[in-house]
Amino acid sequence: MRSRRSFNRAALLAAAVLLAGCGEDSKSPPTTAQPAAPATSQTPAAPVATTGTGDATRGRQVWLAQCVACHNSDPARDGPLGPAVKGSSRELLEARVLRAEYPPGHTPKRDSRVMPARPDLKDSITDLAAYLR
Repeated sequence: MRSRRSFNRAALLAAAVLLAGCGEDSKSPPTTAQPAAPATSQTPAAPVATTGTGDATRGRQVWLAQCVACHNSDPARDGPLGPAVKGSSRELLEARVLRAEYPPGHTPKRDSRVMPARPDLKDSITDLAAYLR
């Protein structure tokens, strides 16, 4: 009986640690300065659009830094606490990430209230949506 109680306590402690990581406000990953590209006669590539379509590379960075503690590192697979979210709509991302709600009429994969609101990620929603497409 004693070992079962110890196991339950350990499981609760592990869950608490995981949940604490989901709501933790961390800083954006540091950026490193890139050396200037050498001058060439070719026309440089157009910059990646950051409004509207989002930047999937930045979205992946946000995903890895903020979401994988509860979701899987592969957004197409379920995580230990969060479901697979590959293909989620921007409307769903805004509702879940910014307000910890579901959009009207949405049927969740897991009806859970574990995910905290993360309004600090407001500026990353477009990039996350691009990564999760």
